[in-house]
Amino acid sequence: MVRDVHVGTGVRLRYLEQGDPAGRAILLLHAWGESLRCFDRLIALLPPSLRVLSLDQRGHGDAEKPVGGYDLGSFAADVEAFMDTAGLAAAVLVGSSSGGYVAQQVALDAPSRVSGLVLVGSPRSLHARPPFADEVERLSDPVDPAWVRESLTWFPRFHDVPDWYIEDRVQDGLRLPARVWRDTMTGLITASAPTEQGTITAPTLILWGACDDLLPGEDQRQLAAAIPGACLVVYQDTGHLVLWEQPDRVATDLTTFVEGLKATAATG
Repeated sequence: MVRDVHVGTGVRLRYLEQGDPAGRAILLLHAWGESLRCFDRLIALLPPSLRVLSLDQRGHGDAEKPVGGYDLGSFAADVEAFMDTAGLAAAVLVGSSSGGYVAQQVALDAPSRVSGLVLVGSPRSLHARPPFADEVERLSDPVDPAWVRESLTWFPRFHDVPDWYIEDRVQDGLRLPARVWRDTMTGLITASAPTEQGTITAPTLILWGACDDLLPGEDQRQLAAAIPGACLVVYQDTGHLVLWEQPDRVATDLTTFVEGLKATAATG
């Protein structure tokens, strides 16, 4: 069921909830330029025993698009406020790409709210200016559909992705005003990396594609080293868009990770 909700930070967000209301909560956080619908293929593969929620973050999808608040801290505060509104004392946070950056910040700021962390093609740091920054800074409204479609080729894919899924991501990109594209990029690349601010203590699974030309392997090894006990799983023949390319494997690894949390809780 899809619902709109006003959260404590004053922003209207939209979320989708499926599965068992009494099950372990899994909160899915999409990447910059996407929406909660990027998780459609993943959600269909998860056990119905889980309580799965996916969230349109501010400025994205059908969420409100305020004039400001596109820094990493504001995105993280929205997630915490959403959890309050949704009655989630804690959840496993699953972040795809920059959604994992937001998830790391939440895990650092509110460790009691994060029972587990799954980072899917997510950065350790975004301090470096990305190669596509100039293009984003030149955007104006209305955003050109051809530009959005071309932006989806920035990251090579090594597995077939359904055409309908690609078209959905084009529509995601068109829902963002130019200022949200720009302000979100700026907010992400100027933020202090969460793992440089303190120590994340949540049990953590890191899923990374070995052919990722945006996030090098050393970046991911440093991310795993910065989070005590983190497990790094490498997907061969997979690029940056791990969620797009391998939703079936992500679903399996996520489910196994969640089952491990249950086992640990039962014996702890």
